Amino acid sequence: MMDKHTIESAYCFLHQKQRVYQYSTLDWQKDDIEYAIENYADSMSPELYELLSEGRNDFLRNHTTFPEDIVKALDKLEGMLDK
Repeated sequence: MMDKHTIESAYCFLHQKQRVYQYSTLDWQKDDIEYAIENYADSMSPELYELLSEGRNDFLRNHTTFPEDIVKALDKLEGMLDK
């Protein structure tokens, strides 16, 4: 079982970044957020990343799929917190 603090920390970080990303009209700001999330994913618990990514190595790391990936990650994390 994964530590609840790990899940909460990931949820808080991703949630805050996703909200800014969602409403940003600045390409440089979106790029900075993608970079921050990619670095966070690199340091995230491998077990948690595996659960979120479902085996996709480019999850939260691909510019094209990033908007969908972060929403999927938040949905999964929220479901994990509800348990």
